[in-house]
Amino acid sequence: MCDNHSHAHVHDHAGGSCCCHGEHKVQSADENIALLNYMAEHNKHHAEDLHELYHTLENSGKTEAAALVGEALRLYAQGNEKLDGALKLLGGD
Repeated sequence: MCDNHSHAHVHDHAGGSCCCHGEHKVQSADENIALLNYMAEHNKHHAEDLHELYHTLENSGKTEAAALVGEALRLYAQGNEKLDGALKLLGGD
């Protein structure tokens, strides 16, 4: 998230910045489902990367940092469960 508000935005990691927040267009149900699917998959890929980082930190003796990454992984899992629930309510996956 960015700019101190609590809704997710698609962003380009290469650019390093979030999308424009000034305009919010109404999206179709299919667009909402597609965006939620994208975000859920995107988060799962991040979680995989964090899982690898967790093990790297653990193996290098950085246990405190590894524990924080482990907590982040649990939070990612919780967030992904919420996204999956929203998809089911909208008739997606």
